[in-house]
Amino acid sequence: MLEVSRLTTVFDLASGSAPAVDDVSFTVKAGETLGLVGESGSGKSVTALSIMRLVQPPGRIARGTITFKGRDLLALDESQMREVRGAQISLIFQEPMTALNPVFTIGDQVAEALLVHRRATRRDAQAQVVDLLGKVKIPDPAARARDYPHQLSGGMRQRVLIAMAIACKPSLDIADEPTTALDVTIQAQILDLLREMKSALDLSLLLITHDLGVIAETADRVAVMYAGRIVEHGAVRDIFRNPQHPYTRGLLASMPGASRARGQRLRAIDGAVPVLGAFPSGCAFHPRCPDRFDPCPTTPPPEYAVGAAHGARCYLHDAEKVSSSASRPS
Repeated sequence: MLEVSRLTTVFDLASGSAPAVDDVSFTVKAGETLGLVGESGSGKSVTALSIMRLVQPPGRIARGTITFKGRDLLALDESQMREVRGAQISLIFQEPMTALNPVFTIGDQVAEALLVHRRATRRDAQAQVVDLLGKVKIPDPAARARDYPHQLSGGMRQRVLIAMAIACKPSLDIADEPTTALDVTIQAQILDLLREMKSALDLSLLLITHDLGVIAETADRVAVMYAGRIVEHGAVRDIFRNPQHPYTRGLLASMPGASRARGQRLRAIDGAVPVLGAFPSGCAFHPRCPDRFDPCPTTPPPEYAVGAAHGARCYLHDAEKVSSSASRPS
């Protein structure tokens, strides 16, 4: 369905070009959910905007390919790309209050997706809008279609964004932090709704989140991102049972879980995600990594195969380098 290969998106700063997404590759297969997970500032949302070609200056896509159903999206002109956005690939934005226009009704905004892509006439668009709002479980959809965004709760606004995203029955949906700023009960309802819509419409889903609990419940495969790079990827079960990168292990250790003794403090990863333009050399995680050794600060590690369809970018999987470092006097 989607193949991203060696994608690099940079921001042109006064100090030079800084990569927010650095040599990123992944695939999303037909009918599956790929989770893209990492702390805030890891480059997840920029990856989503790059796929949709919505990166604004001073950002730009420097190199790579984004192939959707055999077409390189980076080779399309803007009019061709507009036919893809919303109709074939949709994006659920992170914050519904800023994604929705406050001066237009909910019905008008959902109808716009149908009208722009010629999926309905103006006469029957409103009937389709009411049907879509009903599908995303908004009560009394005919009345709600006449409301403005400020009249809806956060959970309802998020449902409106989902209705807009599925209006043209796309093949791929990118959900960027769809449960951020929602309470736990509403989060669960939104995730259930996404699963239902994915099944009903045979969608592929790229789910972007910082919440590993959401990934465990929803995704088939997961890619772990840090400082613009994917540091580990594999099936969800493999990543959770046998993480092979220190960053992934740190994320999992910071989750509340039944295996932790009652009253024991959660473990935190020391330090913070580096800011754009100040990423460390070598493996960007090495200043925070408890397992760092000689090669880590010098050169970014390649990907090592650590299992079936499971890869990790960490020198700990290079037996020669580990042995060489261990043999040196301290």
